[in-house]
Amino acid sequence: MELHEKIRTLRVQNHMTQEELAERVFVTRTAVSKWETGKGYPGIDSLKLLAELFRVSLDELISREDVDTCRRQQERAARRMYWCAVACLAVTVAFALAAWLADLPLLLIGSLCGAAGYVAFALLAKPRCKRARARENRAAYIASRVVLALVFAAVAAGAILQML
Repeated sequence: MELHEKIRTLRVQNHMTQEELAERVFVTRTAVSKWETGKGYPGIDSLKLLAELFRVSLDELISREDVDTCRRQQERAARRMYWCAVACLAVTVAFALAAWLADLPLLLIGSLCGAAGYVAFALLAKPRCKRARARENRAAYIASRVVLALVFAAVAAGAILQML
């Protein structure tokens, strides 16, 4: 049985509504609904409260397959963000080339927007579990953020210089 099924079953067995469960674990009813439909997962604090409330162990509440399912969902979302970042990079290059070929510096605004989108999506293109692990290596984490900032600054500076 998956986590969302366990939460719903335990809630029903304890004669609780989603609203009552939400109040007991200090979340919204919408959060409980997402947990029960498998569209979201409770955080560790909520899991501890659920285990205590339903008098079950954390091991009984979540199984290895639940953790794997959550990780797969995060990896799918990260893959979508990666492809969005690639698309933004393509838009950046396309607008920069169009500005250069047509000698229209205003097209660099599109390039600047593409670069901003690239930076935003690139930051989200790594699953949450891997982002947390990456932060443990402070030097690499800071270096990657500096490189992203430099890319954005270079595109912005180029756009500004072309407009002048």
